[in-house]
Amino acid sequence: MKKVNIGVVGCGNISGIYFKNLTQTFLNTHVYSCADLNQKAAKAAAEQWNIPRIQTLEEMLEDPEIEIILNITTPQSHYDICKKALLAGKHVYVEKPLSLSFDQGAELVRLAHEKGLMLGGAPDTFLGGGIQTCRKLIDDGFIGQPIGATAFMLCHGHESWHPSPEFYYKKGGGPMFDMGPYYLTALVNLMGGVKEVTGMTHKTFDTRTITSQPKFGTVVEVEVPTHVAGSLRFTNGAIGTIITSFDVWNSTLPRIEIYGTRGSLLVPDPNTFGGPVLLSTLDGSGFKEIPLTHIYAENSRGLGVADMAQCILEGNRNNKASGALTNHVLEIMCGIHESDETGRTYVMKSSFDRPEPLPCGLIKGYVR
Repeated sequence: MKKVNIGVVGCGNISGIYFKNLTQTFLNTHVYSCADLNQKAAKAAAEQWNIPRIQTLEEMLEDPEIEIILNITTPQSHYDICKKALLAGKHVYVEKPLSLSFDQGAELVRLAHEKGLMLGGAPDTFLGGGIQTCRKLIDDGFIGQPIGATAFMLCHGHESWHPSPEFYYKKGGGPMFDMGPYYLTALVNLMGGVKEVTGMTHKTFDTRTITSQPKFGTVVEVEVPTHVAGSLRFTNGAIGTIITSFDVWNSTLPRIEIYGTRGSLLVPDPNTFGGPVLLSTLDGSGFKEIPLTHIYAENSRGLGVADMAQCILEGNRNNKASGALTNHVLEIMCGIHESDETGRTYVMKSSFDRPEPLPCGLIKGYVR
């Protein structure tokens, strides 16, 4: 099977699962080269995953063999690297969030369109077996017309486990920009686009102390809100609630619930690809676990990249984890924060229609 060459920029904490899946799981991807400001990290990745080349970003952008730039750097670098790659004529897939501001994200979407290139981004967990099963249940009418949704991501931050957690508390970080993309991307895939949002935010602690290695004891200045609550009005009229927090020690709240005129749906953790999926309908028997209808229930990060690669091979630009989707999610997050700052409802400028679902019956390694 023909493969698409990928240049990976960033060999940090999240890169391992991308390298694993793009080299061992998906049949249409080839990791052509990798780059990192830390040369030791790039060399270690190349050796572990048999990547044939270590290049600088500039060398990648000049290399005619590379078709996709996979940008998995920290959020502060997303916009600059994506723009450079698009200007160099490369398709781009970027880790979440797409950028630090909606205007930057919208610029990248426009640039990709003008250049005839694909732009896409994480998370691609909504393409996994769990959320795709939920999508099928909704599309097949099991809960009737969706009327509401709730989403909760409550924890006490990442400084207890991440080796370098400082960026979570700088601009582009915080619980909404870090974890919100998983929840909002799942909601948009299940419910459709959002037309207006309101929000309230709060910063509980001015500093955080790292308790993980190798930076144990380092004190981090907190620059962003760490408890964020938002209300969403979807274009279909349904109303959603989302709370994300780095200030909560423990919680029993669900990840995501979808409410319809004929039933309710418990959606699995959107930071994963699998289940369980629980459905309750009018028969009054309560929630029952539903077998997954789709594959890719294991950690399949890179699925969105493989889908982009398949679009290249087929000569179309309809990648599912698209720039339009990632930018719509980015605007929702920015809108929630802006609503808190202005005290007014934020009316969305972008609109989005749900991407086509993955087909049932796929063979592992394939996306179509």
